Amino acid sequence: MSDNKDFVKEITNIDEDFAQWYTDIVRKAELADYTDTKGCIAIRPYGYAIWENIQNYADKKFKETGVQNTYFPVLIPESLLEKEKDHVEGFAPEVAWVTEAGGEKLEEKLCIRPTSETIITTMYAKWLNSWRDLPFVYNQWCSVLRWEKETRPFLRSREFLWQEGHTIHETEKEARERTLQMLNIYKDVAENFLAIPVITGLKTETEKFAGADETYTIEAMTYDGKALQSGTSHYFGQNFTKPFDVKFQNRDGKLEYAYQTSWGISTRLIGAIIMAHGDNRGLKLPPRVAPIQVEVIPIAQHKEGVEEKVSEIYERLKTKFRVEADFRKQVSPGVKFNDCEMRGIPLRLEMGPRDIENGECVLVRRDTSEKISVKLENLEETIEKLLEEIQNNMFEMCKKRMEEKTTEAHTLDEFQEKMNSNQGFIKAMWCGSAECEAIIKELTAAKSRCMPFVQEKIDNKCVCCGKPADKYVIWGRQY
Repeated sequence: MSDNKDFVKEITNIDEDFAQWYTDIVRKAELADYTDTKGCIAIRPYGYAIWENIQNYADKKFKETGVQNTYFPVLIPESLLEKEKDHVEGFAPEVAWVTEAGGEKLEEKLCIRPTSETIITTMYAKWLNSWRDLPFVYNQWCSVLRWEKETRPFLRSREFLWQEGHTIHETEKEARERTLQMLNIYKDVAENFLAIPVITGLKTETEKFAGADETYTIEAMTYDGKALQSGTSHYFGQNFTKPFDVKFQNRDGKLEYAYQTSWGISTRLIGAIIMAHGDNRGLKLPPRVAPIQVEVIPIAQHKEGVEEKVSEIYERLKTKFRVEADFRKQVSPGVKFNDCEMRGIPLRLEMGPRDIENGECVLVRRDTSEKISVKLENLEETIEKLLEEIQNNMFEMCKKRMEEKTTEAHTLDEFQEKMNSNQGFIKAMWCGSAECEAIIKELTAAKSRCMPFVQEKIDNKCVCCGKPADKYVIWGRQY
């Protein structure tokens, strides 16, 4: 037990300083570390393995809907970026520029991509001729650079990994359908793979993506009740295809501009996992995304036959599950247990001389700390069942917290009181004015997260100004 106490001292208490707790987890669980490049992190193998699992799951879902992967340049000429006015204005503060190369000043500045709408749309203009060519349903997995003022590992770093899908279509209807289709895939990734419940809806005009007609979002809630935008899908209409001259010959033989979408998720999802599921023992990973689902730990491994039997069980399990065995001799089982918990491994398998004698082992759940003795002949079946239970339980735990931290407000005073006393999501009516959004943000630090698809009529007046309102909005402070 002394090992446990010493270990916990190295992590800030989750309820005392959530931001520091988060940073402690990122470093202690060896997910990422700070680098000499300010605002940029190095993602360590364990953190990258989580991203690979997210990437593989999402990529498979994308391809089931006809998405094809591509790659485009990281450098974008200034002239391209300036073709779409709203877009360039929206990203201007975050853009980093290359002005010199090979010891010579460049004739035209090149921006390091903050997003790729401009360079991709330029190529679409070259490749598109007829309606028969459509749709282009392309995606790229890459990194982007945004010169963030305040950074935090995974949540906001200057360079981060993501995917960006960019599609063009023959009709507005088809483009709008694709926009919502991709949002639903993101909801599936969050809820069914990462065990994080999300609210889906439409962003307000103030909060939408620069250059979009409409932006749709999935909004998660962290342990401390803040909102985390976890994926967005944008309907562009012809906002980019017109300035970039992306035309095609339609079915009537006339030239027409294509309709466009864009959608993305990023390594921010790793931050979402930490903040939605973690506790004072460390990281807590849902089994479906966990790089290691079962950690096998020998007890009294110096005794005859223990290592051999544990090795046998490890070899048996690794054909069906993602398994690691900890045979380190220089540390105690207690330290191994702590390491296992810190890394969020869903199941720990302990086996010592007495277990071997009885033909069983002990399984310990990371989500509930419950210990279960299992006969070895039933091991695979039991692990499979437990992993599914852990996945579902972690989702339900997050869902319960979200429900407990979601309240209604009918007046501005009530909004302020509830946001300060029970930080979380607030349901409130809104008149549609950007001024009211700004006032709420100034007074409470809360932003509109989205107008949910399923609208509720919780009042008939705006929570801010009291004027008639028919829009129901989810509000929250954000990371």
